[in-house]
Amino acid sequence: MSGPFWLCSASKFDSMPPELEDRDREQNEGPVIQGEMVSDLLHHLDTHRSMGPDGIHPRVLRELAEVLTKLHSIIYQQCWLTREVPVDWRLANVASIYRKGRKDDSGNYRAVSLTSVLGKFTEQIILSVTTLVGQDII
Repeated sequence: MSGPFWLCSASKFDSMPPELEDRDREQNEGPVIQGEMVSDLLHHLDTHRSMGPDGIHPRVLRELAEVLTKLHSIIYQQCWLTREVPVDWRLANVASIYRKGRKDDSGNYRAVSLTSVLGKFTEQIILSVTTLVGQDII
């Protein structure tokens, strides 16, 4: 994929018959990611958490919430529509932590992954949106 992840080079609707185009578009548009939801989540970030491999500390995101809300709303909406997230948000630093028993037995270790703050934030957005959509269906 070349260029920024949120840009699409072609529409999948270009080659569809007109009678199917509207129905397919309605099914694939998805919910709108509201700025209020993004702002609320940004304001409630835990600033005592570690920064991930992206090097962005949660405190920075929280303090810049007013500036970042609109931008992140647009980015998350495009992630939802394209069903893709930036590769950096999916990266993690994984470490083996010793639990108990013999140290030479690999079964006595557990993996701990330190993921991107924006990746975790994306998961929260997806959870919030799917919960809202689920409530609308019921």
